[in-house]
Formats: sequence, C-alpha cells, structure tokens
Amino acid sequence: MHQPILETDGLTVRFGGHVAVDAVSCAFNPGELTAIVGPNGAGKTTYFNLISGQVAASAGTVTLRGQDITRKSVSQRCRAGLGRAFQLTNLFPGLSVLENVRLVIQGHKTGRVSLFSMAEGDTALTDAAMQVLQRVRLDNLAAQQVSELSHGNQRKLEVAMLVALNPRVFMFDEPTAGMSVDEAPVVLDLIAELKRDHTRTVLLVEHKIEVIRSLADRIIVLHNGALVADGDPAEVIASDVVQEAYMGKELADV
Repeated sequence: MHQPILETDGLTVRFGGHVAVDAVSCAFNPGELTAIVGPNGAGKTTYFNLISGQVAASAGTVTLRGQDITRKSVSQRCRAGLGRAFQLTNLFPGLSVLENVRLVIQGHKTGRVSLFSMAEGDTALTDAAMQVLQRVRLDNLAAQQVSELSHGNQRKLEVAMLVALNPRVFMFDEPTAGMSVDEAPVVLDLIAELKRDHTRTVLLVEHKIEVIRSLADRIIVLHNGALVADGDPAEVIASDVVQEAYMGKELADV
C-alpha cells in the first residue's frame, strides 16, 4: 500500500456563517489521478484553494509528504512539491511565451526570479523551456507575446508553466475550460502522460464527464462542501445518489 503523498484531515473553511468546505478528510496516492466533481457551489475550487494555500483553513490540516503544510504560504507549498494551475490564467502578458516558461524554470532552480539575469546566453534554461513548450505544442509560438495569444493557447501556456515546476502533486482546475475542440486534446494528452509517472499525483476538478471517464482512476464527490462519495469511477458515476442529487441530469443522461 502506498503512503499517501497528500492528505486532508477534517479540512474546513467558513465564510461568515457559511461552511464552504465541511470537514473533508481524503488521502491521495502517488500514481493516481483523482477527479473532484459535484454541482456548482459544491466547494470543489474552495477545496483546491485550501490545499494550495490561497484560502486559510478554519479547521483541519493539509499534509504533503508527511509534512503539515496547513499554515505554509503558497510559495512554500510550491517549493515542497505542490503545483496548481488556475482556472483563470496567471501569466506575464508583456513577456514572450518562452520567457514565461523560462522564468518559472529559473525561479524553481534558484529560488528567485530576475528579468535582468534572464540572459539569452543561458542556453540550458532556454532548452529546458523549449522542451516544455514542445510538450504542449507551443514551441512554434515561443517568441510571441503572451497578451497576443488566444485564450486556448494561454491555457496551454499555463499548463506548460505548471509542468515546468515539476511538482510531485499536479492540481488542475478545469484545464480545458474555454478551449476549442481542437485545442483541448493536447492538454488532456499531457495530463494522461503525467499520470503515467507513478511518482506523481494528479488532482483534477472537471465538469466534462467524457474527460473524467478517460482520465480518472478515482472520483470524489463534494456536495454542499462535504465529501459524499469516493471510489472507482464506474461505481461512483453509476450510483443513483450521485446521478440524481450531485451530478445533475447531464451525467444521468450519459
């Protein structure tokens, strides 16, 4: 049995009188892709925010590789091996595609980012950045300014920057949202490639049932902030309680 790489124990957050995430206890193992599903307002993204540090927990703990990171900052969690891609892009719009990825690699290797030291002559950084861009099929746009990219290509660049961090835990919040039918497979293929590395763990918030079916090793279901189902994808999808109460008609019709 694997030692979980990431665990939440009784993880809770309250906003005033509203409990957005309600005592969620869950363990995530290396080599496993877990899809986190549920209706709008179920607490999925808030649960992600608690794990990655964007939101402070009201109660409970987050443990990464045996270390309590509940009070750690976002950057400290990142350095410890937790990587998060955001639903809204978080890029440097005035820089080129290549420069965005190169900055991430530089920061990950040195612990600091400097636009001044990002010299063209640093071929090792540039080569590493180009290899990442090739994986998301953006190498032909390396010189383009990020502000000029389509929304779909900005989402692909966001995934590239997460891959460049090389975290132990990858967190994707609707990674193909806003992408065209042609653009989405590149990102989904990359996520499938990441999950084949059995030292890595992937968490995926996703609404598209065909994506969940093709990628997930496990599904957990949140409803009103509480964990209501956890298990094999086929069994969770087939359960009446999930189809009727938590996933809505879209999933019941599939």
